[in-house]
Amino acid sequence: MTAFPVRRQERLAVPRLQEGSEASRRPPRKDRMWVLGLLLAVLLLMKGQESWGACVEVDSDTEAVATGNFKLGCICCKRRAEVHATASVDWYYMKVPNTSFVQIYSFRDITMGPQFDKRLTWDGSENSTDLQDGSIILHNVTTNDTGHYRCQITRNLTIHNYCIRTYSQKNFTLTVVEKPTRPDASIISEVMMYVSIIGLQLWLLVEMIYCYGKISAAGVAQRESMAEYSATSPTEKNSEDLLVDE
Repeated sequence: MTAFPVRRQERLAVPRLQEGSEASRRPPRKDRMWVLGLLLAVLLLMKGQESWGACVEVDSDTEAVATGNFKLGCICCKRRAEVHATASVDWYYMKVPNTSFVQIYSFRDITMGPQFDKRLTWDGSENSTDLQDGSIILHNVTTNDTGHYRCQITRNLTIHNYCIRTYSQKNFTLTVVEKPTRPDASIISEVMMYVSIIGLQLWLLVEMIYCYGKISAAGVAQRESMAEYSATSPTEKNSEDLLVDE
């Protein structure tokens, strides 16, 4: 009669061992979450490599410093990224207003005219026939380089075996100075910074004076109450203590 419970215990012990072995084979929860996070990061990285970069048109600077290098900026974004296109860039220069522009540069690294000979280098789009950045670098800037500049981008769009040619121009006036000048926004921001610092210091000083006055008034009131209490007779003190106890 006593053997039946023993056999029952042995039979029950077998599934427990099996359950424990299956649980030991499963990876911990933290490891599974770490693996899922790693797979998600790899997928995001692969999608990021397939995405297209954004193009933003930014105007060129208009003030150069003599004897330095200056970037003549020219960015012209294509409206439809999925359309195949080829582009070329040409730069023109005009010394005096009301005269004609003279070509000084053509993509790529073709300098025209003795004034800019060996002083213009390409700084635009690389490894692409669809040029969206047609910027160039002007080396050893002189005061004679002051004048009007024009960047013209000629783009050939291919749509269903049809070729459409478009033209885009960027015009700006370059001024050459001996020393760099600070822009108005920089001066205004610096003035506002000092004004805010001084204002905060004054506000902190007023708060300190106010807090000191409150603490001094509380100390004076406490000393006055202590003086009044010490000036009372012992019988009055005992009566006050009795009233407090009641």
